Amino acid sequence: MGHPTPLAIDATGRDIHGEAARIRARGPVTRVELPGEVEAWAVSSTDLLKRLLTDPRVSKDPRQHWPRFIDGEITPDWPLFTWVAVTSMFTAYGGDHKRLRILVSKAFTARRTAALQPRIEEITKELLDNIEEAGRRSGTVDLREELCYPLPIRVISELFGLPEENSQELRELVDRIFDTSADPGEMNAAYERLYVVLGELVATKRKSPGDDLTTGLIAARDEEGGTRLSEQELLDTLVLMISAGHETTVNLVDNAIHALLSHPEQLAHVRSGRASWDDVVEETLRRDAPVASLPLRYAVEDLDLGELGGPEGVVIRKGEAILAAYAAAGRDPERHGGDADVFDVTRVDKEHLAFGYGMHHCLGAPLGRLEARIALPALFERFPSLELAVSDEELGHVDSFISNGHRHLPVRLG
Repeated sequence: MGHPTPLAIDATGRDIHGEAARIRARGPVTRVELPGEVEAWAVSSTDLLKRLLTDPRVSKDPRQHWPRFIDGEITPDWPLFTWVAVTSMFTAYGGDHKRLRILVSKAFTARRTAALQPRIEEITKELLDNIEEAGRRSGTVDLREELCYPLPIRVISELFGLPEENSQELRELVDRIFDTSADPGEMNAAYERLYVVLGELVATKRKSPGDDLTTGLIAARDEEGGTRLSEQELLDTLVLMISAGHETTVNLVDNAIHALLSHPEQLAHVRSGRASWDDVVEETLRRDAPVASLPLRYAVEDLDLGELGGPEGVVIRKGEAILAAYAAAGRDPERHGGDADVFDVTRVDKEHLAFGYGMHHCLGAPLGRLEARIALPALFERFPSLELAVSDEELGHVDSFISNGHRHLPVRLG
């Protein structure tokens, strides 16, 4: 590939899109060094990434297919250990993944998602009322704090039947899990505490079942053997769905608001009917993938990328790690043209991989889209003169190369 030295990934995520551009500049796939001196292949080509994400020779299970993990070289002190070591649908491979996905799909149905719409509308209205009051008091409001964060965490809490008083702790725990620049001990402690909270929730739902996803997961059986999720699988599934489902929606709503306020001509397209709110959601997902890069996948056998439509002569060897560079792929000029960096709600081709692709496509994608589709028009209708209160430089970025969002989103309501 002409780049013998791997590109070092910044754990703090201070320059997500600059780093994504540097990854793309090295070609559709390139070697990178993750925090902790762990090397991987970063894939930024949309087409090549789609092929790899659907190839049965690519696994997410380090216990079967990552020699460095199997040999004990990857330990809990590695900053990303919890991202690869969980044992859930997120890391399952082959038949095991299929079994888990079927069981979870039985509980997390389209009907259950659609039934949340009235409640999402109520929560949104309540949050906008609070924002209006806060704006009267101080003039500026941090929308990440007052809308982007509380909406998904409250929706997920209600979806899982988690008491509202647990919402704040849940948010803090998820924040720590996504902070890739945090001390590994803190991240591991956050995971341990999250398992305690969710273990208590499962025990409560076993005694007093409700119309919620936790109860549905407890009851789900597969049709072949009649087996249920084991206790560990149940807890791991809850951890996965809460952590992934919350952070992605926070960043989607945050990035969409920022993009519209930074590009008033695009907001005008929506207000005039030249584009829809669905266009806003999909273009935001394309241009600003909520998860910038997702660790990790592993080659089950040697992968000749030339045979997959990638660069000739490049082989990902059996056992080597692969990083899905979603933020880089979303702005891939080979797929989206020379203006791939531009936020354009009228763009015809908004294809993206922000929710993954193939067998590991995010089951919660419809819920994230629904929340954004409700919150965004409600916000801009309620506050038609909304404007950013600080420059882009002052917004800051969350401390992660995985999570792609702003540290703050201060606005003036007008």
